[in-house]
Amino acid sequence: MTSAPLPQPRFRVSGALRAIVFGLAIGISAPLLAETLADVQRLIKQRQYPQALAAVDIYLGSSPDDVQASFLKGVIYSEMNQTDEAIAVYTKLTEDYPEFPEPYNNLAVLYASQKQYERARMALEMAIQAHPSYATAYENLGDLYAKLASQAYGKAVQLGGASKSAQAKLVLARDLITVPSRSPVKPADAAAGNNSAKQ
Repeated sequence: MTSAPLPQPRFRVSGALRAIVFGLAIGISAPLLAETLADVQRLIKQRQYPQALAAVDIYLGSSPDDVQASFLKGVIYSEMNQTDEAIAVYTKLTEDYPEFPEPYNNLAVLYASQKQYERARMALEMAIQAHPSYATAYENLGDLYAKLASQAYGKAVQLGGASKSAQAKLVLARDLITVPSRSPVKPADAAAGNNSAKQ
């Protein structure tokens, strides 16, 4: 099994799941295999997802235990809006490589996009358990809680019994989840030429 670190995930709740894949540094000595994975990454960057999926399947045919290739397959499925397939890939990765937090995080992305917030929360908790210093999972968990807080304050205001402080908290919670420079709940990105996690 490949033990190289996975790219650090980021995730978002609204809109289509967008993972910008730059490239992966892989620890494979066979140049042909490395070129094949590089071709997959190039196809993803060019948004040629069906071709990328075919290429990653060929790659996985000769390297079935390559965790980074499997992770890319999940990214491709996510980009193609094939959520069930992406969930299956990330779930298998969490079973085979429970020490990696990124597949848990990307599961949380997909669950949150389906408004399955409790499942998203549990996946983020597993990411944190796998890697207690994984800042992205904490940030995403905070974003998820802000989303849930916004819903709760909104319901209180809608019911008419809300205090002025609940209305103010609603505004604050909505501001937290609509910061223009970032989206709540971000998917994993593959860091270009770098085994370290991307912030």
